[in-house]
Amino acid sequence: MITAYEPRKPAETARIAILGTVGVPGRYGGFETLAENLVRFHARMENAAGLSVWCSGRDNTAHPERFESADLRYVKLRANGVQSILYDVVSLWQAVRSGHDRILLLGVSGALALPLIRVISRARIVTNIDGIEWKREKWSRLARAVLRSSEWAAVRFSHEVIADNQAIADHVSAVYRSTCHVIAYGGDHSVSQPPSPDLLPAGLPDRYALALCRIEPENNVHTILEAWENLEIPLVFVGNWANSAYGLGLKQQFGDRPNMFLLDPIYDPGGLRAVRDRAAIYVHGHSAGGTNPSLVEMMHFGIPVLAYDCAFNRHSTEERARYFESAAALAALIRDLDPKDAAAIGAAMKAIALQRYTWDQIGMAYFDILDHAPT
Repeated sequence: MITAYEPRKPAETARIAILGTVGVPGRYGGFETLAENLVRFHARMENAAGLSVWCSGRDNTAHPERFESADLRYVKLRANGVQSILYDVVSLWQAVRSGHDRILLLGVSGALALPLIRVISRARIVTNIDGIEWKREKWSRLARAVLRSSEWAAVRFSHEVIADNQAIADHVSAVYRSTCHVIAYGGDHSVSQPPSPDLLPAGLPDRYALALCRIEPENNVHTILEAWENLEIPLVFVGNWANSAYGLGLKQQFGDRPNMFLLDPIYDPGGLRAVRDRAAIYVHGHSAGGTNPSLVEMMHFGIPVLAYDCAFNRHSTEERARYFESAAALAALIRDLDPKDAAAIGAAMKAIALQRYTWDQIGMAYFDILDHAPT
């Protein structure tokens, strides 16, 4: 039992809703992992408030009614893509209509409905605005306009706003003249699962550099692969190569290189732990999205991190990783990394992770905000 957590003793009738994810337990991405660990924290702390999580009825094949201490509610829409806005709006409407007086909205997809929600409900709304979504290259001009408007609505009409990275908080302050809470993600679940080496693909080397992400241009996948063209150390790169023309093209171009192992996504926790355990270096190409869960998870493994040079990554690693902006710069970092420096960087990453990126700390921070009574 964690004694540092001292809830504000909400009335037993208090009801918290978590919205904006595919559902729990998490099988998709960062928000799902966040929601799952908040539910586990709620159960572990025996929080008196009722808790419900809204889930996608289309993205989940099984529809259990409970997970840990949370009731699960289902909306017959997909939680991502073009349906995400309607999914979040319907979830918001159902949450306030069913008497939930504290709402944690993960992402801004449904935020354009918040002005109406504020009129019809006194529920206290806490929104995690995610990364600066409208800046992502993958969105069309129309989608960017909608996302930018949604970000404005989230900041303007939420009672509390959460950013997962100081760089996003700086953006909110500069653009909207507003403050927000900075709460990152936990990553210690990545080392709590026993490894399942039998799930590893055959033929992987014993030690290698590792990259792991969605295969998108903003994650600089091409930059990392180009850097490895003339390097000897093996690279294992895990991602959804088949989901886009960008990924298919890169796999066709680099997939037959003897020092590159381009693997499909690994969703099994034990298999993912096993592939991470063999990594000697972690290469992180994300250039957007705030504090990336994959980065804070790998920091718990105590290996050197080479990260794309952007404000998000520098904040997450407290300027103590190594940073690159091009394939040539990344290749030079690899060649120049001696064992002593590698050990020092890895030790620094693990110390930062243990200090800032554990789920007990994240759960305390979220429920400290959610335990406030509605205004």
